[in-house]
Amino acid sequence: MAGKPKLHYMNTRGRMETIRWLLATAGVEFEEPMIKSKADLEKLRKDGVLLFQQVPMVEIDGMKLVQTRAILNYIAEKYNLYGKDIKQKALIDMYGEGAYDLGEMIMMLPWKCTDPKEREKEATALIEKATDRYFPAFEKVLKDHGQDFLVGNQLSRADIQVLEVILATEEMKADVLSKFPLLQAFKARISNIPNIKKFLQPGSPRRPPPDEATVADGFKIFD
Repeated sequence: MAGKPKLHYMNTRGRMETIRWLLATAGVEFEEPMIKSKADLEKLRKDGVLLFQQVPMVEIDGMKLVQTRAILNYIAEKYNLYGKDIKQKALIDMYGEGAYDLGEMIMMLPWKCTDPKEREKEATALIEKATDRYFPAFEKVLKDHGQDFLVGNQLSRADIQVLEVILATEEMKADVLSKFPLLQAFKARISNIPNIKKFLQPGSPRRPPPDEATVADGFKIFD
């Protein structure tokens, strides 16, 4: 029997968080041998397990996978979160990439803007992008097909990624979905799927937003 997947990253959301989401949704337990110092990262590099010298890296099924999208695609395919055919996969990729783009901007905000005033300004611009570009697109998808899920009326990686980015955006502005009733219903629906509901509870592997100490540690590890 294969062991639990091992997720190599520091103790923060970053580019590992969506991977945590997918595995948790699939009901897969995993281990996280944390990168706590620059020495830990250098050891992985010297051991030759980071193909491009960077993390995230996931050990799964005898492989040491790097590159976030490659990891997400493998997990989604393995656990039936990647649609039924090539057209559904294309839609899942398209919606997932939109969520990824917005999520990447949110993820980078505390690392990019260490000055509180500058961060607040950038956060306001991000909220505008979310409500003017991304959320209207997902609202339209739900309206056009009238189904519970974004693709094929079954849970997919796209639903998980969109829920993740909705919750991350709400951490910046609690009422950000006020003009999007279908996304409000979507959020409630997906959040109540048992494994996802469990992942959203305290004590799960889900990480909180990075605080100043986490950002400082990140700069020390990845400088």
